[in-house]
Amino acid sequence: MRFIRDIMLAIAFAASWASVVAAQSPTPQPVHYWHVWVDGGGTTHQTQCEFKNFSPREGVEPTFVNKLQEKPDHVVIVQFSKGWVSTAWHENPVPQWIIPLSGRWFVETMDGHRVEMGPGDVSLGEDQGSKPDAAGHIGHMAGTVGNAPATLMIVQLDQKVNPNVGCSDK
Repeated sequence: MRFIRDIMLAIAFAASWASVVAAQSPTPQPVHYWHVWVDGGGTTHQTQCEFKNFSPREGVEPTFVNKLQEKPDHVVIVQFSKGWVSTAWHENPVPQWIIPLSGRWFVETMDGHRVEMGPGDVSLGEDQGSKPDAAGHIGHMAGTVGNAPATLMIVQLDQKVNPNVGCSDK
């Protein structure tokens, strides 16, 4: 039951945030996300991207929709304790959207780029197929930030990774 409640809270947060933004502007506003991706040499990177393909939703003005083509496979809620850091560098198990519900967490990619995220941030983890660097790092490292646990909603996708592409058109 708590799982359903967490999903509903995340959806309500996203819906209320979107309605506030839409009410303030007759045109869609930029919405950013972080994309963790692998280049042709197998090194992971993070690029800040933007959802772009919004179109007006008929009958509910002004509301804009960007319906992503990816199909979800699983929705997972995970909570990492305060001070948690992954014990090893690793890849995301599958392509997945990661949405912080509470607390803060970080992701560091093989290129040394570290991004800290909290509620309102989104990350697309597509680092499958990375290759170990000279230090043996593969994929990414992650952990919590601050004095609180981090609760994340993860939407795992039923799709293959498109290698060597950061910020695919969303």
